[in-house]
Amino acid sequence: MRQNLQILSTESSEVKDKFKLSDEKLILRFQEGDINAYNELVKRYKDRLFNFVLRYFNNAEQAEDVVQDTLIKLYTHASYYKNVAKFSTWIFTIAKNNALTELRKNKRKKTDSLWTDDGQVIDINSKEESLDSKVQNEIAIDQLNKFLDEIPENFRMAVVLRDFQELSYEEISKILEIPIGTIKSRINRGRIQLAEKMKHFKE
Repeated sequence: MRQNLQILSTESSEVKDKFKLSDEKLILRFQEGDINAYNELVKRYKDRLFNFVLRYFNNAEQAEDVVQDTLIKLYTHASYYKNVAKFSTWIFTIAKNNALTELRKNKRKKTDSLWTDDGQVIDINSKEESLDSKVQNEIAIDQLNKFLDEIPENFRMAVVLRDFQELSYEEISKILEIPIGTIKSRINRGRIQLAEKMKHFKE
């Protein structure tokens, strides 16, 4: 009996260790036929991809469809991944391409943060807030959505990837296929444009 418990404990430990693996190791395991590795990648990225894609569309159902397509491609095209790039870069690139395919239908975006006057990101979704504060935050979010639609697409997506998905400049450069210097410039200019619009809103 004790031996059986030890075996179960070992198997449980192996499963937990698997889910502590890097994304890159998980995708390699999935390429070898481990469906649990795929399930773990879906668990890690489903919400992140949804939040990313939602910036392209003001429609949760449409965003969910794009994410579903992305996860299907992860399943059917796993062999396309080569261990020379970060998995996150690869999967976000797939999501971006899927979103761009649908972008002709709807180009609205959503976000849940604000920028200060100098372009710094601040969180406006505090877990503990009064009803009045919550209402004000919702008004600010709606207004920011409007302003976000008004800035150029290239600035908008650079800011989303950096400030909301928290990707590195290197990853964003690979996803958007432009130099890092251009990425930094677009992020800065996008933040400043949004800050200027929000400054007039606050006034």
